[in-house]
Amino acid sequence: MPIVTVQVTREGTQPGSDKVTAEEKAAIIQGVSEVLRDVLNKPLESTYVIIEEVDLENWGWGGMPTQHYRQLLAQRKSSTI
Repeated sequence: MPIVTVQVTREGTQPGSDKVTAEEKAAIIQGVSEVLRDVLNKPLESTYVIIEEVDLENWGWGGMPTQHYRQLLAQRKSSTI
């Protein structure tokens, strides 16, 4: 029985949205389950998919919080234009 945890950022995909929609979560669950079926021959009914939403302030890259890193990238981009 596979158990898959998918972490997504809690930002949403539409402007002004601060979460992943129920429809998007359903698509993630379906897609991940189908990959395990197709690759590992695991039946859909034996696969569990857990979606964890991570708040923006709880992740980062480039050695800094995400918001700071994005600001730095935006500044670099605007200075090259």
